Amino acid sequence: MSSHIKNIKENLSQAITQLCQTSWMFVKDPARDFTRDRKLPLREIISILLCMEGGSLTGELLRYFGCSQHTASGSAFIQQRQKINEFAFPSLFDLFVKNTDTDRLYKGYRLLAADGSDIQIPTDPKHKDSYFPGTNGQAPYSLLHLDAVYDLLQHTYIDAAVCGRRVCNENGVLCDMVDRSGIAKALVIADRGYESYNLMAHVQEKGWKYLIRIKDGRSSGIASGLDLPRAPEFDIWFHFHFTKRQTAKAKQLLKDKQSYKWIPSTHHFDFLPLTSKKHDPLSLYYLPFRVVRFKLSDSSYETVITNLDETEFPPDELKRLYAMRWGIETSFRELKYTVGLLHFHAKKVENITQEIFARLIMYNFTELITSHVVIQKPNRKYPYKANFSVAVQVCRQFLLGNISPPDVEATISKNVSVTRTGRSNPRNMVVKHAVSFLYRVA
Repeated sequence: MSSHIKNIKENLSQAITQLCQTSWMFVKDPARDFTRDRKLPLREIISILLCMEGGSLTGELLRYFGCSQHTASGSAFIQQRQKINEFAFPSLFDLFVKNTDTDRLYKGYRLLAADGSDIQIPTDPKHKDSYFPGTNGQAPYSLLHLDAVYDLLQHTYIDAAVCGRRVCNENGVLCDMVDRSGIAKALVIADRGYESYNLMAHVQEKGWKYLIRIKDGRSSGIASGLDLPRAPEFDIWFHFHFTKRQTAKAKQLLKDKQSYKWIPSTHHFDFLPLTSKKHDPLSLYYLPFRVVRFKLSDSSYETVITNLDETEFPPDELKRLYAMRWGIETSFRELKYTVGLLHFHAKKVENITQEIFARLIMYNFTELITSHVVIQKPNRKYPYKANFSVAVQVCRQFLLGNISPPDVEATISKNVSVTRTGRSNPRNMVVKHAVSFLYRVA
């Protein structure tokens, strides 16, 4: 076990080394930045950002340097981090994922959940992509949006992107993530915000599978344009050819509403030409899919769309797979409140983005270590798991070199919490505000 924990730390160290060896790619001025021997070289700045918690900047630096008289000042740290460009931490995240990624399969597929989450940051009117002026007396605010793909079996993030909330396009970002992935076979599980023929086509072109929750047939969505039965539960295949043309030939084909469907020019679809001349041949795109409606409880039903085989993946199996998507929701909660994603040590969006990816790396680092710690609680009513809050603190100290791998394992296995499955509580939607630097715990 200790060897595995050492390997995880070594993988992160190798990723940082790879980035530092090509530092000219990740600084704003390659001819000057991080070229001199200073107290805070690039590797030190990266380590500080990875280990940061929710305290004040001065408190974080004192903790990192062990309250030494040689502790770097907040001003020196800010000046050094300003030299790092926007590609550094996303690249470090990708390198760490590449060094630690494994194929944990379910019926031959990687299970990937996709979702997004808003992140409130200090209000910045100059950053138009994230700034909201507020209406009806509401105070102005700024939001970033984190899009992520999460491996449900490995419990780690494998891809992520950050953008201003005003310009974010969750479907487009997920399409890009699917296209650039090196995974051979995967099942993408997503919520209603991702229902899109374009996304389904991207997943199909990749050779993957998808399972997407869609809006009820009476709402505006994919289901509203399909001829679905009125039965409470059903499982139906559709085989559509899509086109954007409205020529005489296309209109004749579109009369068969069970086989052909027209996509308006206002709807984005990457696998049909945006424009075409009258004499161009008719372009069609074939997209088969299932629409399945199953029962959740005595009074509620859910509808999903998928291209999974009905023999290997009947409705009960789809229901179980979609329930597993909740893993990414839980991970967002731990990322924000346990790892500390809501507490930043900067006001500029480019520096906040550094900290977002640093938190994603620390989350993966903790999960990779914690998942291999054996929890022994025999003859108990409920299963137990490692207390993630304690695990994060332990893994930070391990990364700083303050504790050894045997102590990491012993401390995590000692601090556990009970797992109670099947519980369902309504969400308490409360507005969260950015925490001022003046009111941090010192």
